[in-house]
Amino acid sequence: MKDKALLFINGDAPESFPDLNNYGLIACTDGAFHYLKRMGFPLDKLDFISGDFDSHSGSDEEMYQEKFILTLDQDKTDFHKALEIILEKSFSEIDVFGGSGGEQDHFLGNLTVAYGFKDRMKIKFYDEFSEYYFISNHFKLKGVKNRMISLYPFPSVHNITTRGLNWPLTNGSLSIISRIGTRNFAVEDEVSVEYESGDVLFFVGINETDYPNIY
Repeated sequence: MKDKALLFINGDAPESFPDLNNYGLIACTDGAFHYLKRMGFPLDKLDFISGDFDSHSGSDEEMYQEKFILTLDQDKTDFHKALEIILEKSFSEIDVFGGSGGEQDHFLGNLTVAYGFKDRMKIKFYDEFSEYYFISNHFKLKGVKNRMISLYPFPSVHNITTRGLNWPLTNGSLSIISRIGTRNFAVEDEVSVEYESGDVLFFVGINETDYPNIY
């Protein structure tokens, strides 16, 4: 059984879709349902659609109504509520499309939600430029030579050492109010990151040849 979930949320619609056969669960928020329908996504592949559904009316909504999960809690975002449902269904690894773009407060909110779930779920975002996710304090990634790499402290990280980057760090510190580690690039095939405390959001630029099933 495939143990990874796929979730579409209401940011910028992806340019194309990943290989749906790689996922054991496929879901979307009600806002994302609109762009999936417009793009010709196979809606029968959706396991659930979550949200308040205040903007839904039409034949597709009626046809897939049994997949709707009504979530009215205004203290949580649609993304947050969808993650709770996925976690209840025992999936702990999730690829998320539509997390960026649109209104930027939504983007920042999505990162904050992912931060709150990072110890319970492995959440990886994809957009047209990069994939990004929170990393552990001992992290390695292969196959990234010449790719853009950014390290964004959330909100700070201490005693961080990197290897394989053009501008490496050795026992350094990063903070959103003083020094961040964006727009670096890999000079080796493997990049490693180690740090003592804090949290890091790791961005790696999309390479079409390395990710043929996504873009």
